[in-house]
Amino acid sequence: MAKPKVAFFCQHCGYESPKWLGKCPSCGQWNSFAEEIVSPVHPISSSPHKAATPVSLQLIYTAEENRIVMPDEELNRALGGGLVPGSLVLLAGEPGIGKSTLLLQTALQLPQLQVLYITGEESEQQIRMRADRLGLTHPAFYLLAETDMQAIMKVVHQLKPDLIFVDSIQTMVSPMLGSPAGSVGQIRECAAIWQAYAKTSQTPVILVGHITKDGLIAGPKVLEHIVDTVLQFEGDRQYVYRLLRTVKNRFGASFELGVYEMADRGLQPVSQPSALFLHQKEEVFSGSAVAATLEGTRPLLVEVQALVTPSLYGTPQRTVSGFDLRRLQLLLAVLEKRGGFHLHTQDVFLNIVGGLHIEDPALDLAVVAALLSSFEDITISPSSCFAGEIGLSGEIRAISRPAQRIAEAARLGFQRIYLSRYNQDIPPHPEIEVMLMGKVEELYQQLFQP
Repeated sequence: MAKPKVAFFCQHCGYESPKWLGKCPSCGQWNSFAEEIVSPVHPISSSPHKAATPVSLQLIYTAEENRIVMPDEELNRALGGGLVPGSLVLLAGEPGIGKSTLLLQTALQLPQLQVLYITGEESEQQIRMRADRLGLTHPAFYLLAETDMQAIMKVVHQLKPDLIFVDSIQTMVSPMLGSPAGSVGQIRECAAIWQAYAKTSQTPVILVGHITKDGLIAGPKVLEHIVDTVLQFEGDRQYVYRLLRTVKNRFGASFELGVYEMADRGLQPVSQPSALFLHQKEEVFSGSAVAATLEGTRPLLVEVQALVTPSLYGTPQRTVSGFDLRRLQLLLAVLEKRGGFHLHTQDVFLNIVGGLHIEDPALDLAVVAALLSSFEDITISPSSCFAGEIGLSGEIRAISRPAQRIAEAARLGFQRIYLSRYNQDIPPHPEIEVMLMGKVEELYQQLFQP
C-alpha cells in the first residue's frame, strides 16, 4: 500500500509547504502550519469533462440577468438587486450574530422555489424549532443534516433544488482529503465543489462562513476569490441592529449596506435606518453633531458624540467606538497645528451612536465639529449636519455624491448642511440651506463665533 502524501498548509492564507515552518513566508503568521493528507484523486465532478475551446468575444450572446428577487429589500440591496442564477454567495459573521436566522427566514419566504437547506452545525429538530419561532412554513423546503460532500452531492443531483443553503462551509468534509473539517484544504476543496455545481447547473448556492477572532473569514483567502459575492453580517450584541455589508459582488456594487433589527420573530428589515441612528433627546448638549455619510449607494445620517475634558494623568486618553483611532489622532493633530486648539492636554472620547462602524471619509467634518463643540462647551444646532473630508493642511476636501446626502438630510427635516466648497455642481435644494467652506477655521467661525 502506497504511503499517503502529506503536506503542511498555513491555516490563515493556505500557503503549502513540504515541511513544517514556524513562520508562514506568505502572510507572516507564526505557528499556523498544520499537517494534511494530500490525495491525488480528482475532486468530485458535477458534470462530465468537456474539452475547452476558445470563443470569440463578439460571438458570445448576453442577455439580461433574471435575478431571483429575495423576500426583503435589504438583502436585495446587498446582492445588487437579487440573487443571480449560478452564483456562489458567502455570508460571514460572528457566532450568534444571526446568520442562520437570516438564511432560514429567507428560505422559508420563497414558496415559489424548491429549497434545500444543508446544515452541518444543528440538528433537524433545532432547525424546526427555529422555524416555529419565526412562524413561517414552506411547502417545498427540504432539510439535510449532513457534512459528507459525497453524500450531499448525491442528494443534490437527485432532488435538483432551485436554491441551496449551506450552513456552514467550515463543517463540510470531502472524502477525497484526509484532513479534518475546517482545515484549509477541506474548505478550499468543498468550496470548489459548490462552485462547479453552481456554474454547471445554474443553481444559486449560499454558504455560511465563520470568522476568526481578528474579524477575518476563517479558511484560505482563496475562498473569497472563489465565490461571486461576499456578505459580512455584523453588529454589536448590545444593540438590536444588524448590518449586512457587501464586501465583494461580481453582479453589483460593492460596499452596499442592509440594516436589520433583531426582533422576537427574526430579523426585520429596516427601510429607513437614518431615523433609527439619530438619537432623539429633549435637551441639546455640546459635543454632538450629525454626519451625512454614504454606505455604498445608501445615504445614512448618524450622530457623532465627543467628550473633550482636561486630562488628570500624564498621558491623555484617546478612546473611540465605531471610528478609527488613528484617524482621530490625525484629526486632533490637524486641529492642534492648523487651528491652534490645545488638545494635547485633553482626554478625548468619541462614539458613533447605535453601535455603528463608519469608514466614510466624509465623517471627518462631523467629528471635528463634535470635538470643537465639546472643547468650547457650545452646542450645535440640531437642525445642522456635516459631510466633508479633512486634509492634513486643514482644508475641507470634496466628497462623493453630495446630492444624495443633501436629499437625505432634507427628507429627515434638517435645515442646514455643511459641505466643502470644492464640490462641483452642487444642486440647490429648496428645503435645506447648503453652507460651503474650505478650511477648518471657517467651520469654527460659522459655528462658534457670532
